[in-house]
Amino acid sequence: MQFKDKVAIITGGTRGIGKAIALELARNGCNVAFNYNKNTDAANLLVKELASMGAKALSFQVNAASFEGAKNLVKEVKDKFGKIDFLVNNAGITRDKLLALMAENDWDEVINTNLKSVYNFSKAVITQMIKQRLGSILNITSVSGIMGMAGQVNYSSSKAGMIGFTKALAKEVGKANVTVNAIACGFIETDMTAVLPQEYKDKMIEMIPVKRFGKPEEVAKAALFLLSDDARYITGHVISVDGGLAI
Repeated sequence: MQFKDKVAIITGGTRGIGKAIALELARNGCNVAFNYNKNTDAANLLVKELASMGAKALSFQVNAASFEGAKNLVKEVKDKFGKIDFLVNNAGITRDKLLALMAENDWDEVINTNLKSVYNFSKAVITQMIKQRLGSILNITSVSGIMGMAGQVNYSSSKAGMIGFTKALAKEVGKANVTVNAIACGFIETDMTAVLPQEYKDKMIEMIPVKRFGKPEEVAKAALFLLSDDARYITGHVISVDGGLAI
């Protein structure tokens, strides 16, 4: 297996898309480290599940928005495994409000968690990947960053920022055989979308050509491809996994 003994770091790994990617990588032989913010029980359960697949797994209770936290996490993973092959920047939150009602904290928390975390972890791994002359960074962004969503000025800004980050960094590190890509997710069945009012969900489904929300496992399959050797000539691209929503 091409992922055998590879090492991945995933931010926000205990649920939804992050968890699905962790499981998919472990299923294909990859060792996985992930951070989480609060739910230690969920983190411990995921470590056990990954280990049951034969993967070595590490969990860290670290705020992804913390520069020092990211740096220390990456150092521990490097010391434990000797290398870092993949980084999946997945950590994300929403604080949806119309701009006229949006508090400064609603803006800051979303930008720090969704966008600054991408800087934090990418900065922490990039020198190692360049030295190896091999590595892949995958940023989990959103169609909100492509088309914008009313009530999500903060979230849309953070996700659009991730797209610009992806394209710029891809140009910087391509010569070192490091790829940087992004997946723009549409409406995926996660805790984040579970709290949406059913009336709103129905309205969104009508806008999606395939007439349903996606599953985290479908995002994970796309992630596996973009991290695989089959995608070594793909960099700086944003692949939409959205059922056609952003067409």
